[in-house]
Amino acid sequence: MQHSSLENGRWAELTLPQQMANIGSETSRVLKALEAGKESRAESAFSRFQELFDLTIKFGRQNEPISSRGPMWKELCRFRELYCKAFEDRDLSELAAFNRYLDQFASMR
Repeated sequence: MQHSSLENGRWAELTLPQQMANIGSETSRVLKALEAGKESRAESAFSRFQELFDLTIKFGRQNEPISSRGPMWKELCRFRELYCKAFEDRDLSELAAFNRYLDQFASMR
């Protein structure tokens, strides 16, 4: 795990927009690497995307009421599933759409 220092609870201290902005950094790296034909670099960034996304799903925001976590977690899991499928298919237009969505969170930091 490349982000092992975040698993100790630091990730849960970030707001959801901060978490999503960090995830967006990795999706941007994935897209740029694929566009440049650098498969190894894309795979590494994709692995980091998965780690960060899994931390978001696992920890979320600790201070959120349990009742509000279910719908958010369901949407996060669906997002992850669709992004992974787009990566597997090397669908650059779909990956770019995900990246544009995540870019919005960078301005919320």
